[in-house]
Amino acid sequence: MKKVLVTGGNGQLGLCIKSLENDLGNGNHFIYLTSEEMDVTSAESIDAAITSFDPSYIVNCAAYTAVDKAESDKEAAYLVNATGSELLAKACKSNNIVLIHISTDFVFGDTRPLPLTEDMETAPTGVYGASKLAGEKLITENMSNYFIIRTSWLYSEFQNNFLKTMLRLGKERDELSVVYDQAGTPTYAVDLAGFIHHIINTNSDKFGLYHYSNEGVTSWYDFAFEIFKLSGIKIDLKPITSDKFPTPAKRPNYSVMAKDKVKDNFNVTVKHWTTSVADCLTKI
Repeated sequence: MKKVLVTGGNGQLGLCIKSLENDLGNGNHFIYLTSEEMDVTSAESIDAAITSFDPSYIVNCAAYTAVDKAESDKEAAYLVNATGSELLAKACKSNNIVLIHISTDFVFGDTRPLPLTEDMETAPTGVYGASKLAGEKLITENMSNYFIIRTSWLYSEFQNNFLKTMLRLGKERDELSVVYDQAGTPTYAVDLAGFIHHIINTNSDKFGLYHYSNEGVTSWYDFAFEIFKLSGIKIDLKPITSDKFPTPAKRPNYSVMAKDKVKDNFNVTVKHWTTSVADCLTKI
């Protein structure tokens, strides 16, 4: 039995990891800590949690994820996403703990429409992406037994996300406009949680940087269209360009990530995004 400490334990991904414990937990003991119970920006708080629970793994789901707010709250974003990652890495190194860290497609900026591989150049266009990239680099500089997993467009039956927002708006409105000139891949957070369980259960030592999302390519408009279609919601859905919906932080124009490395190294099957949306809606 392995002890696994999950930071950000009451967030979307933490809850998804917890939801799979009965099926995939393999008898491992998971401890889910909120930011109040373990503050990743405090070395003392991290050390206290490690001393108390003595984990073999730390899954870092704690993050500053308010993408637009980060533009005017840079210090707070960097404190959690960069400094917090560095402190965790140093503590994991000192205590021989494997770190599984969640990162983002926002480390990429305006890219050509080609699948993004782990060795491609990063160029974040906003504070959130830059702070997450800084966190990645600080982890790699301070330890070697880590898995950094970049993911994109996370949704699930838990917490707030695009899918649940669409379901709510579909009940409240007769028409809705959604951006169609940004391409990416939705990721069902339960599928990502399953991959995290797989890493732990197999005692993998294939450390490094990985991309994980569901398969396929879509736009936010087509993502919304699929949600409404599968839910039987009748709504006048209109495609708009992103310049008609300005936000403080610029989103990546193309963030479809290649999964070759994760599939080759872990022999896992990655579901198509439409299949996983249907799975999620069934649970909701």
